[in-house]
Amino acid sequence: IMSGSNSFRLRCSLAAHEMDVRGLAAASFPHGAFVSVSRDRTARVWVPNPSENQVFTEMHCMNGHSNFVSCVCIIAPNETYPRGLIATGGHDNNICVFSLDRPDPLFTLKGHKNTVCTLSAGKFGTILSGSWDTTAKVWLGEKCMMTLQGHSAAVWAVVILPEQGLMLSGSADKTIKLWKAGRCENTYTGHEDCVRGLAVISDMEFFSCSNDASIRRWMVTGECVQVYYGHTNYIYSLAVFPNGQDFISTGEDRTLRIWRKGECSQTIRLPAQSVWCCCILPDGDIAVGASDGIIRVFTESQERVASAQDLQAFEDELSKAIIDPKTGDLGDIKIEDLPGREHLNEPGNRDGQTRLIKEGSNVEAYQWSMSDGRWVKIGDVVGGSSQQNSKRVMYEGKEYDFVFSIDVNEGGPGLKLPYNVTDDPWLTAHNFLEKNDLSPMFLDQVANFIIENTKGHTLGPAPTSATDPFTGAGRYIPGSGGGDQGFGADPFTGGGRYIPGSESTGRVSSSGADPFTGGSAYSSSSALKATTNIFFPNTDGVMFEQANTTQILGKLRELNNAAPADRKLSDAALDSLEKLLHLVADQKSQEQPTAEQISVLWRTSHWPEDIVFPVLDILRLAVRHPEVNAQLCGGTEGSSLCNHLLGLMSPEGRPANQMLALRTLCNCFSGSHGRALLLGQRDAVLSRSGDLCAVSNKNIHVALATLVLNYAGRLYGQPTEIEAKAQCLSVASTALEVVQDKEAIFRLLVALGTTVAGDSTAKDLARSLGVNSQISKYARVSDPAKVGECCRLVLDELQ
Repeated sequence: IMSGSNSFRLRCSLAAHEMDVRGLAAASFPHGAFVSVSRDRTARVWVPNPSENQVFTEMHCMNGHSNFVSCVCIIAPNETYPRGLIATGGHDNNICVFSLDRPDPLFTLKGHKNTVCTLSAGKFGTILSGSWDTTAKVWLGEKCMMTLQGHSAAVWAVVILPEQGLMLSGSADKTIKLWKAGRCENTYTGHEDCVRGLAVISDMEFFSCSNDASIRRWMVTGECVQVYYGHTNYIYSLAVFPNGQDFISTGEDRTLRIWRKGECSQTIRLPAQSVWCCCILPDGDIAVGASDGIIRVFTESQERVASAQDLQAFEDELSKAIIDPKTGDLGDIKIEDLPGREHLNEPGNRDGQTRLIKEGSNVEAYQWSMSDGRWVKIGDVVGGSSQQNSKRVMYEGKEYDFVFSIDVNEGGPGLKLPYNVTDDPWLTAHNFLEKNDLSPMFLDQVANFIIENTKGHTLGPAPTSATDPFTGAGRYIPGSGGGDQGFGADPFTGGGRYIPGSESTGRVSSSGADPFTGGSAYSSSSALKATTNIFFPNTDGVMFEQANTTQILGKLRELNNAAPADRKLSDAALDSLEKLLHLVADQKSQEQPTAEQISVLWRTSHWPEDIVFPVLDILRLAVRHPEVNAQLCGGTEGSSLCNHLLGLMSPEGRPANQMLALRTLCNCFSGSHGRALLLGQRDAVLSRSGDLCAVSNKNIHVALATLVLNYAGRLYGQPTEIEAKAQCLSVASTALEVVQDKEAIFRLLVALGTTVAGDSTAKDLARSLGVNSQISKYARVSDPAKVGECCRLVLDELQ
């Protein structure tokens, strides 16, 4: 039982907006302020009024959206914006970012294809957004860094776990997903309907709330450790008190609920159907926003409680509420069976308990207030069974035969549409669409809905909206395919036989040697100081140069002899490949490859997957030659080559082909046509390559690391290429989760260092993705020494 002094009471009501208040957030500046956003398209900053203890005053109004504003978050102060920034998302698919001193946005983030309905800010200026387009996006500055794809329906809630660069998204597909460096690492199932809200408890735990009227507490590792029941309808928002244990929730059952020690300790009813949002202010007070456009602030502090007449006015407003039993807040009602007023003489046994009584032909609802020790009237109930047709409904001060809820894409109760039987349904529908800024294309739908639902004077549920954004069939999610596991060894074995990639990747002996090949390229002094960064930025790229021509040709002839008749190569074709191989293996050769030789190479690279690997090895060596690079990587041939290699790299493919395709891509970087091709196809190439992290084969890992490194080298010194750098960071970070081979780890560290070198935005992004904590374990590696040295230099960059 809560003591009276410990319960929340009204501090003030702010007639803040002309339409629903959809989002609230405590501001960084000024102290004690908060921001609200509304369907009236504005965002407003409210500050405590020093002269009147309990009231807030509007300090600033911001306009930038061409439609409803549905969410808001605060970007923490930094050197450029010492007061922080405000980000808002809306039904115009945009995110507007405002400063506190101008009414128009500093900039607008465009990229989502449908309503942006949730925002969360991380450290270092990152913003995470969620949308009805089924994606979440990560933004930094004015650019989208990455798109998180995997949900099959609208993403209603997102939140950043600040410490490790982890991100959470909750969706209308009933799941919650955990993302690390842009990839889905975990999916949490348990909710039985749309997930509507998320709130962080600690680095290890979070809450979620849902249309299924439950709140769940989860470990980041995946276990649901508690389910809380109390609400009787959709739950829209959650906020956690600083103690990390107690929390608040709001929803469609007209309530704000305060939860302490796992129990609902207080239920505050509001005179509005939808309580959309809540936030906890620095002084521990609670602000809530609702469908009536009013923000109400509640406090535990005696000093800040509203005056007696304001408290009475709030209670009177509540008692006048019209409660529609169809919302399910009160259960099934049969007037005949209800007790009379004498029922209120018995005290309640828990705060927020509701009781219905019959008063003549009316039904009244009361709620027990533990702190006051009395029953408080919370409204009149319409539509009790004996009066279905006689009772008219109040809406905005007028009486109507019907007040419908029209669901506009929101998965929640939507806009109210009042209607009298004498009205013209088409005109009513037209006015409703105009008033709510909805597309005229819904006219038939709304008018037919009115006609359908007023035939027998019965209230029907709103139609399931034809314009529902929550469709999105289960799409291909990078990283979700398992891929074959467990061939740590190369698939080709046997003494003296040709094994692609069996030659050493170059072990580094002395610290004066070239870190990639072990050759003494950097022999300026035998004892290099650790302060000299010989590792990155690496802009030359790293190629796979080694060639054992005798073994490659031997294998090619052996496989050709055993090939099915229709796939056998002619002697001329074999000769042609042999000449080409000798020519491209000897980089000092003056001879030019012929068009015929290149054509034969391209054709034979389409040999059956089980025998093509020696041809791919010739291709890997050939693309280093300027002539072959120009022929195979230029023009339309380039995209054919790229698609063919990506096909060989499919997760179900053969490890030898996957590795040789990766090495071929690395070597394409040796010519200008290859570089242009791979920069143009970067998204597809790096996505597919990243999927090969799952294959446990060190040669594949080294080739993958090298490819990321070569991309990073081309992007060095190009701060505008931040989306491309974001993908390099994401793939490198994902690879470091699984890669064990030290050479691969080294090359990934060089890739990270090259990506962030000299680029402050890329450094912020790497920090926000938790790269520092991810790689710190490599700083202690002393064998080979280059891993530890390079890691320490990357960590220095990210300080």
